[in-house]
Amino acid sequence: MMAGGAVTVRVPASTANLGPGFDSLGLALTLYNTATLALRADGEVRITVEGEGRGRLDREGKASLLARAAAATFGHLGAESFGLDIALHNQIPLRRGLGSSGTAILSGITGAAALLGRALTTDEVLRLALPFEGHPDNLTPSLLGGLVASGLADGQVLAVRVPLGAPLRAVAVIPDRELPTAEARRVLPREVLREDAVFNVTRTALMVAALATGQYACLPEASRDRLHQPYRASLLPGLEEVCEAARKAGALAAFLSGAGSTVLALVVEGGEGVGEAMRRVWRDRFGITAAVRHLKIDTEGLRAA
Repeated sequence: MMAGGAVTVRVPASTANLGPGFDSLGLALTLYNTATLALRADGEVRITVEGEGRGRLDREGKASLLARAAAATFGHLGAESFGLDIALHNQIPLRRGLGSSGTAILSGITGAAALLGRALTTDEVLRLALPFEGHPDNLTPSLLGGLVASGLADGQVLAVRVPLGAPLRAVAVIPDRELPTAEARRVLPREVLREDAVFNVTRTALMVAALATGQYACLPEASRDRLHQPYRASLLPGLEEVCEAARKAGALAAFLSGAGSTVLALVVEGGEGVGEAMRRVWRDRFGITAAVRHLKIDTEGLRAA
């Protein structure tokens, strides 16, 4: 596509960590942010929003995450910095641990490249995206789809897509309160006990093996964590109780989605009883209103047209 046209990018939500896989595991979900980008000759950035973030994101202009990612991509490709018209249709709530910032970054990068008629490799996209996000656990599943294990090696993102061994669904219980990632990271200790590190290593290995083979019986234990959720529970009343309610209602696993505030449960099918049990605990015991979303696993990842 030559400069001057328009491009539409659809990016799925993601849930990161999956309990013990802190900063290393992510899963793409069938909840999407869609961005349509077109070039402007006057250098301005104008944003319109439908859905999540309306009245908030549309005021950001050049300061928006999407616009800054696009500008970085223009520079990477040796192009001048263009103005943009950006139309957003957002299904993913902000600051709820479902990867909304990652979708904005990926939309800006891939959209800017497409506007110039250029194709970026996966490595290029992730290299451009990393400075904005800082860690790849949300970026990689939103880009590639499905279950992805990722990490950093000498500043380079290493990512491996892991096929699921059996069908799986997700129940996202989204409270009516935001939890900024920066705040959720501030409560984490700089050092942890060796036994806690070993606990998480073994559960992460079990989690990946179970998801890859479809042997889901061990997921209730494999999804437990000692590195981040116990500390973040101080910021989100009812976290432990909501996860326990999910397991008692039949969920295979329940954990904080990314940095929160969403709590996500994994089920094979259905899940209506699981979501209602989680929502009811938050409402009745902690006075927190939450919405329940029943989602599938997105296997396509980012799509541009």
